[in-house]
Amino acid sequence: MRQHPDNNRLSTGDALFLYLEREGMPLNVASISIFEGNISRQLCSRFIESKLPLIPRYRQRLRKSPFNIGIPEWEFDPEFDIRNHVREVSLREGTEAELKSVAGKILSTVMDRHHPLWDFTVVHGLEHNCTAIITRIHHCLADGLAGVDLLNTIMDSTPEVRPLPKKRTTFPISSPKKGTLLDELVGSSVALAERALNAQVGLFNVFQRILMAAVHANGNSNGNHLDEKPLASLPSADQLARLMPEVTAATQRLPFNVICRGPQSFAWSEIPLADLKAVKNACGVTINDVALTIMAATIRCYSVLRGVNPKGRLLRIVIPVSVRTNGHAHDLGNQITFLPVTLPLEISKPLKWLAAIRERIAFLKGAHLAECVSIFGTMLGTIPTAAQELMGRIVSQIPLGLCNLIFTNVPGPEAPLYLHGHKMLRCYPYVPIGGDIGINCAMLTYNGTAYFGFTGDVHAAPDLRRLEKLLKASFSELKQAAGVSKRRISPGHKPTVTHAQTSKKNPAKMRTDPKAFETVGNIDPEEQSEREVHPRVAIGA
Repeated sequence: MRQHPDNNRLSTGDALFLYLEREGMPLNVASISIFEGNISRQLCSRFIESKLPLIPRYRQRLRKSPFNIGIPEWEFDPEFDIRNHVREVSLREGTEAELKSVAGKILSTVMDRHHPLWDFTVVHGLEHNCTAIITRIHHCLADGLAGVDLLNTIMDSTPEVRPLPKKRTTFPISSPKKGTLLDELVGSSVALAERALNAQVGLFNVFQRILMAAVHANGNSNGNHLDEKPLASLPSADQLARLMPEVTAATQRLPFNVICRGPQSFAWSEIPLADLKAVKNACGVTINDVALTIMAATIRCYSVLRGVNPKGRLLRIVIPVSVRTNGHAHDLGNQITFLPVTLPLEISKPLKWLAAIRERIAFLKGAHLAECVSIFGTMLGTIPTAAQELMGRIVSQIPLGLCNLIFTNVPGPEAPLYLHGHKMLRCYPYVPIGGDIGINCAMLTYNGTAYFGFTGDVHAAPDLRRLEKLLKASFSELKQAAGVSKRRISPGHKPTVTHAQTSKKNPAKMRTDPKAFETVGNIDPEEQSEREVHPRVAIGA
């Protein structure tokens, strides 16, 4: 993993995850991985310690500037001890349900900022002679793509067992940096000036790209092409008139949009990647379009089960978008912006969901909304650090209503990974929740399977596990509507999904009636009892 030794100061985006964090709302990127065989804590510690020279940031802690004049910096922890970062727990029954419960408790805690912000928890006693490892890193250290890169760096790509150091690795201890107040003032002023300049440059670049897109759309190109991806044409007047009201409308709260207080719960599901690709090829869309369609349909069904009437309602899902360039693909830190996708919640047919999502994402890309969001984030960086921290504490506890949920899709390793010869069988991603966003979801592809991880506040989503069944039911409906479940799709067959096609050719309907789910067996008795025990969370509470 690459980091810049000459500039250890956090970026504005990285620091934001520090300021928003509070008790009950930890902001970590995490995963729950299942490995073959028994892995002891000692073996895990020695294995990870052998990889630390590749990740210097794992030996660094945060240092705050005096009086919060500047953004925190990374410094090497003189008291670093691997034993502070590798722990172990044992399950009593060894079931998957118990593992989810243990994971929820661990992920609900805030990490100690006096030490490097990462840890591994080895979970023993899992059935089928397997070991689970819960991995956490603070969001200020890495985003989803950087987290996957860290996973690739730590794990082995082959089952070959290499000898590990018999003794604990010792690292040179560097004295913590001690700057004067004047140094901090100068450094903070320079950093603020740089962020203001970056915001102006970013704004200029967006206007330039919009102008180039307009020229490209009108066919007035002079033949001089920049070395970059083709630009999307500007949205038409008809698109603006039809979609702009949805984009500018306020977020309409769903039952799980309440202030997160903790603790958190965790649930997961999985879908073969080949099945996702079959739908993608059959409909001529992207994997992200398919995944977002499944998620939108799942949340619609879940909301209906929670008593929401979808007619006339809107669903807003925010998608993190990577802004990493080829030269910074392996850098640590956060290099993302956000794309808010607003959809009519009353859509019930799977192919109509897919067509609506594809149309709206194309519209938002043409409007360069992601770039505008990025510039807004950069402008926030021009606010003094002390004010940012104070604002973060307040913002995390008020219902801003920015969106209903966040859904992130992270491409993971395509081949198996190993921990000292133990194959990683499954890997479920975890994305934090916060503010009034009581449910979030992440999808990670690994070794031929798409793994979905649902995070929920126990008060906002007491029946989070219901989403596991609903996700698979929603995908089953989409497969059936796309014709994938009945015939084999040839590689060259890629029909395009349009609104006209969905209105004529899709007899399949989403089963949004709770009774329909119960009759087809998509809600098990345990979930039925949960629905009866837990009180419903009122919309707008």
